[in-house]
Amino acid sequence: MIPRKKLALLSAAFCAVMLAFAHNTSALTIGDTQELGYVWPGVPSGNAQRTIYVNHLVGMALGSLDVANGQISYRSNNAFGSLPTAVWALNGTGTKVNLGGGGLYTYLFARYDGSIFGAEVWYVGNLSGIITIPAIGGGCRLVEWTLVGPGVSGVPDGGTTAMLLGAALGALGMARRVLKISLGTVPRPMSRNMDLPGSLKTARFFLHEQQSCWAASWKQKPR
Repeated sequence: MIPRKKLALLSAAFCAVMLAFAHNTSALTIGDTQELGYVWPGVPSGNAQRTIYVNHLVGMALGSLDVANGQISYRSNNAFGSLPTAVWALNGTGTKVNLGGGGLYTYLFARYDGSIFGAEVWYVGNLSGIITIPAIGGGCRLVEWTLVGPGVSGVPDGGTTAMLLGAALGALGMARRVLKISLGTVPRPMSRNMDLPGSLKTARFFLHEQQSCWAASWKQKPR
């Protein structure tokens, strides 16, 4: 049986690790707490245009909806503190996105099938590692994504996270020495599945998106 003092030490180390990695969300969803906003139709969609769309969202008031740059843009009610100007970094495809060690990228722009659904934009300045994004948005398939920098100088809660990480590593070291155990990998918390957000519903109301994405995409295919 493990003595109470040693058990308490191990518990404290485990809690510290969980807190330190609280921002390492491994899955993003449409309209979750990381959502910066929504852009429709999201095309044209070159590197310069995507950067413009993201910067427009950055400058919008929380919960606002407007028309600019040929797009209808909705800014979510999620506040992320002071947001840096977006600078294009790289493009990719597929649902896996590697953010590296954190602080390299600030926004993630994901475009879904054609101009039917539009594009979802997430804030990723407080995330790291490999994350996943939805393969389907509103019935439309994911086409491609863009990571946008320049990264965050002073990630929100970064100082606190660093201190927690340091404390966690120290506590783990003490726990290993005292208990002589090998610690396994602590699982990262998964973000829960959420219903379609008010942002998306609002955009759809203004865009009159009542048609089926798949039906529309089929009609657009060359015969």
